[in-house]
Amino acid sequence: MRLFIDECLSPHIARALNASGEHLAEHPLDFGGRGDPDHRVLQRCIARELVIVTQNARDFRALVRTADIHPGLIILPCVGREQSFALLRAAFAYLEARGNAMDAMLNHVLEIDADGAIRFYPLPA
Repeated sequence: MRLFIDECLSPHIARALNASGEHLAEHPLDFGGRGDPDHRVLQRCIARELVIVTQNARDFRALVRTADIHPGLIILPCVGREQSFALLRAAFAYLEARGNAMDAMLNHVLEIDADGAIRFYPLPA
């Protein structure tokens, strides 16, 4: 998958995903984008076809709701780095079971809670 790992998450998550060779993951720390406003992050992700991975559910949910087309939003709970990484891998497995994960995420939100329960829905609806 092509992912934008929001600055609220550890850059180590992006590095581990890139090291796996299975994903392309960007973190603001790696390209000088720290502190960018959320609307600019969304614009960048739309232009680069990156699914946003964040803990900032409220702000990003509101932003993608206004976009005609967006690459998707994965919302993680506020947990530590290792658990965030494990939950993200569970989200990938969920998406891969539906075929092409990037296609599945188009205009969709995947929320996963600390126990691994997943909620997957279109947005805008």
